[in-house]
Amino acid sequence: MKLAEMTWQDVDALRRQTVVLIPTGSLEQHGPHLPLFTDSILATAVAEAVEAKLKDKVLLTPTLWLGASAHHLKFPGTLTASFDAYIRSLTDVAESLIPHGFERFFVVNGHGGNSEPNGLAMRQLKAKYPHYWFGHSGYYTFAEEVAAGLLEGPAKSIQHACEAETSLMMHVRPNLVREGKIRDDGLKPDPEVKGMVSHFDEVTEQGSLGFASFSSKEKGRLIFEAAVAGVASNLEAIYDGYVFASP
Repeated sequence: MKLAEMTWQDVDALRRQTVVLIPTGSLEQHGPHLPLFTDSILATAVAEAVEAKLKDKVLLTPTLWLGASAHHLKFPGTLTASFDAYIRSLTDVAESLIPHGFERFFVVNGHGGNSEPNGLAMRQLKAKYPHYWFGHSGYYTFAEEVAAGLLEGPAKSIQHACEAETSLMMHVRPNLVREGKIRDDGLKPDPEVKGMVSHFDEVTEQGSLGFASFSSKEKGRLIFEAAVAGVASNLEAIYDGYVFASP
């Protein structure tokens, strides 16, 4: 069920165990070969496919597309929310629906810069509503194992406009991939350091990070299907209810 296409009476008639699914993305540079809206396109596509599988169990909100993207601002076209504004927007979505009786919320994310703010938002909500259910994850988390066996480049996880993300866009929106501009990109610190915060103009030459030259539409299809299956299974468990039990 898509919130944006419903009437208030449609929403009022829903079971209150329905899981509210909130996609989050961004509008930020994705190198020379992918569009600015890549993260939002992919998060939305996964969320819509999940909603189609679980139509009577999921209430899908529109995608929150203005992400936390300050680390991409050196590249023209990038738009960003402040951390406070982003977190407030996300919590406001939940707190708009809580008075109407909804108690189960899950955020499916397509942008790495949103991960920590999403976690903070969900913790704030859980502290305020301790008996309600709040969760968040990147869609890619549910496809990591499948993707690691498919990726041929040196990097076996998702980065930015990389082999995995470019493959996904080749599957979801191939018309938006500038295949003639695909190139591998990414710089490493010398000597190696861990745990540092960097902006993308510091660690890339043209904004992408990873080995996009290994991308393919078929890899994208398989990663996408794994992500959809994983998110759907997770939400079904939230809808049906789960308990904490001894291993």
